Amino acid sequence: MTQSPVPDERRPPNPGPKAAARNRAALVAAAREVYAEHGLDAPLSAIARRAQVGQGVLYRHFPDRAALSAAVLEENVCQVEEAAAAEEAGLAGVLGVLTWHMAESAAFIGLLHVDAESGDSGILPYALVLSGRVERALRRHLPDGHRLEAAGDLMLAVDMVSGAVTGPSREERERRALAAWRLLGVEVGPVRPFEA
Repeated sequence: MTQSPVPDERRPPNPGPKAAARNRAALVAAAREVYAEHGLDAPLSAIARRAQVGQGVLYRHFPDRAALSAAVLEENVCQVEEAAAAEEAGLAGVLGVLTWHMAESAAFIGLLHVDAESGDSGILPYALVLSGRVERALRRHLPDGHRLEAAGDLMLAVDMVSGAVTGPSREERERRALAAWRLLGVEVGPVRPFEA
């Protein structure tokens, strides 16, 4: 015999397909936070809990860790591209957005550096495409004669700064990133996410 739940124990009604986009956005935001706090090896169950969804919902949107990582990286790159597309954007402003994402997503920087050396990650080809998109966005604002104008120098500088983005807190990672840009002689605008 099945017992009916007591009214206080009833679950809220299932919002159905309308919740899919909201759940996906919550999972990406949660992944960014959990990865920043605990690194890429953090359990996916922690991400589901932070997003306040079940693990089944996580796996419906992202079949594996690489797919979830790619979604967060894609969101980062889209914001850099949006910042570069803004009419008033200059190189310093776009670098400020890029630096915010570096400090916010330090765990992904580690992933990209490690996988580029080992060459065994399914996300590596996608990461290379994203890197090219970041370079194009930055180059749109690189003035003639800029110290990073030579082929390869711009992304080498980004790699050098990303290598310096370490530390236990977001503030420490941002401080180190800004110090690295300063040592390279590159001006960076306010470090913040892009807001349309």
